[in-house]
Order: sequence, then structure tokens, then C-alpha cells
Amino acid sequence: MNKRKVVYGGLATAVAMSLLVACSGNKESGGASPASSSSPASASASPTAGKKDEPATNLNATGFPIVKEPIKLTFFGSKSNSNLGNWNDTTVWKEYKKMTNVDVDFQLVPVDALVEKRNLALAGGSLPDAFHTARLSSVDVANYGGQGIFIKLNDLIDKYAPNLKKILDKYPEVKKGLTMPDGNIYSFPTLLDPEHTSSIIGSQLWVNQSFLDALGMKMPTTTEEYYNYLKAVKTQDPNKNGKADEIPFLASGITMLYDHLKGAWGLGTRGNTHPRVDVDPATNKLRYIPADPKYKEVLQYLNKLYTEGLFYKDIFTVTLNDVTAAYVPGAVGSSLYTNPNMTYPNITGMKGVATLAGPHGDKLFSRARSFMVLTGGMAITKANKYPAETVRWVDYFYSDEGSKLFRLGVKDVSYTEKDGKFDYVDALKKDSSQLGKHVTWAGGWYPGMDNPKYIISSESDPENMRVSELIKPTFPKELWPEFTYSTTEMTEFKALETDLGTYVDEMMAKFVKGTAPFSEFDNYVATLKKMGLDRYMKIYEAAYERYKK
Repeated sequence: MNKRKVVYGGLATAVAMSLLVACSGNKESGGASPASSSSPASASASPTAGKKDEPATNLNATGFPIVKEPIKLTFFGSKSNSNLGNWNDTTVWKEYKKMTNVDVDFQLVPVDALVEKRNLALAGGSLPDAFHTARLSSVDVANYGGQGIFIKLNDLIDKYAPNLKKILDKYPEVKKGLTMPDGNIYSFPTLLDPEHTSSIIGSQLWVNQSFLDALGMKMPTTTEEYYNYLKAVKTQDPNKNGKADEIPFLASGITMLYDHLKGAWGLGTRGNTHPRVDVDPATNKLRYIPADPKYKEVLQYLNKLYTEGLFYKDIFTVTLNDVTAAYVPGAVGSSLYTNPNMTYPNITGMKGVATLAGPHGDKLFSRARSFMVLTGGMAITKANKYPAETVRWVDYFYSDEGSKLFRLGVKDVSYTEKDGKFDYVDALKKDSSQLGKHVTWAGGWYPGMDNPKYIISSESDPENMRVSELIKPTFPKELWPEFTYSTTEMTEFKALETDLGTYVDEMMAKFVKGTAPFSEFDNYVATLKKMGLDRYMKIYEAAYERYKK
């Protein structure tokens, strides 16, 4: 049987980007059964509950179907490269249509064109009823919510979203992250189970156990030991074929490795939802990480790996197709991925690495993130004639039963259940690429909260779980969700963030490659200040103060 497994799409489609990661759900989020999946509020209590300005006579306040007579909704959505099939023909949405009497027409755009197509849809005259899996940041949500393009959800959630409301009551940080500066909630979040550490981590650092054995080396525990291992892979022929064909570290892009390693220098003290800003423990003030002297040390370490040829080809230009082709038995010494043993054919013996300690004794898993991965998993637009019905439609996926349907599909069609354990049907185990004909979670960023017992992917593999428990004690003590920005801050903040981020990325590549000498680091920091870094940090400070309150 082909060992290739389908993993959480956003995490699986890019070696250089963690994301996401597989999502997993809260075990105590109150899984309502189909018979009790909504609030007992009166269906006609509000004119917004059905067609605008009309009593909601068609809406059932509880249970299924959601509406007595069928209605149709149009959702804008993004489709990842790992998600095959037309969503409108998938098993999960056909089944949910039968359950709810709500016919959703998913109008999908490729994820590579998402931002452009989404912005055009938001700026155009014809809006969909909702934006689903459109990767809406808190800035997007606040911006379009403030303009009235996205509708306010506060009262609708109270009346028609009992599953999400239970989560908001249990985890105040989620409600804080969803509430925009004007006091309104405009979106439904993408949530991970805060107890399912492997899902929160997503991609992990892996090394080849057979190479360690051949080299007589132990599992690396520090950045120096990790460097020594990579160096030995390059120079000592651990696959014993007499050729210098080993790849010490295989990846496409440098960003995820940097994010993984920066905690070894004490950077990223609030996790990776805010990859460039944290709190400096020495001053207890906000810090712009790419301007910190320790950031220079991280880049010097990466420069050493680059100049000594410990990366595969040019890590900045190598493609994902190149990475996939290169991941063959006896070739790769280390990588950052969800689980190469389950992802690449015939790969075995890759072991997860616990958090590495740095040269000053720091040992922080800085790539940890908030379990609220995304503020805007879904937003309802002002064009929607059925806001209450739509709220009921999406709230189901914050329940246990909704998570089960969304992740697994339909019993005996896409999955089997025996003694409380779940697996895909034989046809999907033989060809996992066909999973997209049944479920649509690959690619991630959907509204809902998964329950980990319904996740059949590498994040639930015993090796992932083992290493995740070793990493967990080194998580930052506080993990920030996305912050929110007022309408007066937004334009300036986005412009500064784009300009500063572009320059930081450009200079990171130059420092790591050696085309910019580290003697220029002070000039680089001075340029950041000239570009408006101080003003950027003042806006960040205001957002941080709002978050704390």
C-alpha cells in the first residue's frame, strides 16, 4: 500500500511554510448532535433571522433541516493545489445539503490567485453571500467590517451559534482576538485544539536515524550539535555508497527554518503568529525581532550552513517539485515537514528533534502559534439575505458531530468506524489523492474547530505525538493571536508592514547568502528606522494595549 498520507493542506503544500498546519478540535467544545446543533432562540425573534426585513418563518431555530424550504447561498472560497475535485460535487457538501436544506454554491479560485481574486470580489459590485476559506486576516476583517461589507455577528452568534459561543465563553482569548476595535465580531475563526500539541506545531524538524547510527552520533540537542550533524552528513558518507550524494538539509525556502531556530537565541517569546514582533524579556517591551542583535546571530548561523553547502542546491530558488524528487531513501539528512515517513514513498527512520538549545542557553520553541490560527475563516457579507441561516450553517462545524462530518465525510463512503477508531475506506488508503472528492479540508483555513480523534494524518502519528510532548514544555508562556487595528491605523500600518517586511526578506537573503556582509547590519537597522520602524511599533503598541485590555 502506498504510504503517502493526506496531511493538513496548508502545512502539506509547502516545505518552507508551516502552517498550518492539521487542524484539531477542542474535546470539550460541546458537540451538538444534529438534533440539537443550534440555539433554542425563537426563529422570529429578530428581523435579521431570515430574509431581510421579513420574519424568519422558514428558519428552524434548532435541529435539522436548518430551513423548511430550500435556500441557496453563494460562497467565495479558495482551493489549494492539494485539494482535488469540485467542492460542489463532494460527498461532504452533498450530505450537508441534504441535512440542512441549504444549497451552497462554492465559487472557488486557486490559492495562488486568492489575494487578487478576493480583493476584486470585495471591490466589485456583486458580492457573494460569504467568504469561506478566503484567508481573511484581522486587518481584512476590521477593514471590510468597518466598511459594512461584512456584517456584525455579535447578536447572531449569541442567538444562533451555540457551539462557537461555548468556545468563546471557555476561551476568552478567542473572543478578544475576534473582537475588532469597534467592539464588533465580523468573522468565524479557524481553531485548533489547544490540547493537541502536534497540530499546533504542524511541521517538525526531522533527522535521519540511520545516518546518526552510521556516524556514531546522538540526537542533536543544541544548534551546535545540529550543525555538526549536518556537516558530518555532507562529509562522511553516512549512506555508505561511496558517493557524496547526501543532502544535509532539504527544503524550499529559508523562512521556516529561521522561524524554527530563532528561539534558540531567545527570539519569538510570544509565538509565531507575530513572527517579527515579540516582548523582550530584558525590558518587558515590544521588540522588532529583525532589528535585534540576536537576529544577526541567527542569520550568521544560517550563513554558515549556506556557505558550507549544507542546504540542497540554492535553498532560495529550489522548487517544491525539486524537493519531492530529492526525498528518496538514503539521501536526506534533515528536513522540516509534517512527517516525511508518512508523506514520501519508501521513506522510513526519520525521527523528530526536540527543541534545540542555543549558544546562550536559550531553549524556546518560537514557531509555536496560537490555537486561533486565523481570525477570518469565514465572513458573511451585506449581500446575504439569510444571515441567521448562514450562522446556523457554519456553527455546526464548531461541534463534535460537525467536525466528524467535515474531516471524515460519510461513513462507509469515505471512512470506516470500528471500536471508536476511524480510518479511510480501502480505495482512499490506496490512492489518497482522491480524498478531495469526499472532503475539502486540505488546504486549511476553514471555519471550525476540529476534534483530533477525527484527524487521520501525520499530526496524529505516534512519532509526531512523541516529539510534540518533548517540545511542549519549551513553548512560550504566552501565545498571541492576531491583533486588531482601527480604521484610522489600518492604511498606514499595512503600508509600513509591507515595506518593512519586503526589505527584511530581501536583506535576510543577502545576509544568509553572503552578498551583504554582516558589517552592514547596523546600516540595515538604520534603514529600517528611516522607513518608519518607530511609527510601525507605535501602532503595534496600541494594538497590543487593546489586546491586553
